Amino acid sequence: MLSEFELRSRIASIGETQKITGAMYLIASNELRRAKDAFDETRPYFELLRAQMKRIFRCVGNIESRFLYPADGSHIPDGTNGILVITADKGLAGSYNMNVLREAERVVREHPNFRIYAVGSFGRKYFAAKKIKVEDGFEFSAQSPTLHRARKIAYFLLDKFESGEIDKLFVIYTHFHNDAVMDVRSERILPFHRGEFDDGSGVMTERFSFYPSPKTALEATVPSYVCGYIYSALSDSYLSEQRSRMAAMESADKSARDMLDELDFEYNRLRQSEITREITEISAAAKFQREHKNA
Repeated sequence: MLSEFELRSRIASIGETQKITGAMYLIASNELRRAKDAFDETRPYFELLRAQMKRIFRCVGNIESRFLYPADGSHIPDGTNGILVITADKGLAGSYNMNVLREAERVVREHPNFRIYAVGSFGRKYFAAKKIKVEDGFEFSAQSPTLHRARKIAYFLLDKFESGEIDKLFVIYTHFHNDAVMDVRSERILPFHRGEFDDGSGVMTERFSFYPSPKTALEATVPSYVCGYIYSALSDSYLSEQRSRMAAMESADKSARDMLDELDFEYNRLRQSEITREITEISAAAKFQREHKNA
């Protein structure tokens, strides 16, 4: 059984921890709101960009490009697979990081010829501990994603793709549906399947002209599209990280309250026992004095 001093120390320690988890909950809540607002402001631009790519495919469905799977439907053989893995810079976010890393390990097993590009310190440290090489010259923070950072990442990876250092590019990240639903996604973004932009309406036969050619128009649009996709993945992941951290801090706060309730009960029981003992001793002493006085 803990002493009164030990109980007071533990209650004070848990109370200090509870202040930290409460502060982290508020910070994550504020970051979540700001990230949502920033992402909502840029979402319409990328939706319009995707619509333009759909329009190109509807006008000219047989474009040949290094960014596309062949028009005859054949597959590109597995070469070197670039894998962009998006984690947080720190832990204390429940299973958020480990869910992404388990998916990354699964993809690595399926595509053993790979190069990993890690966003977030947690992922880099995890791969280093597992003796899995992470590509040098690629160290980006997961905090507060911006379009500028997404553009730097996109152009870096596009250079690797166009130079032939990687033949396919996968992105592994956490998709934020809402406050209650998040899931890890692993998607290939280069090269594109044509069906990704096929809305089922068939090829248009009219009225659009492309200068100097549809292929040039498409390839000029692809970097912006890839940038938008990566920004979306970074923002999705950051939103999921903050929501996961809020849930983890909420759970930690509940556990702390439960522990404090138990410790308060134990402390009060111990104090009551001490008070009862003191009253008993006083009563015994008073009785002893009365008996000796009467004698």
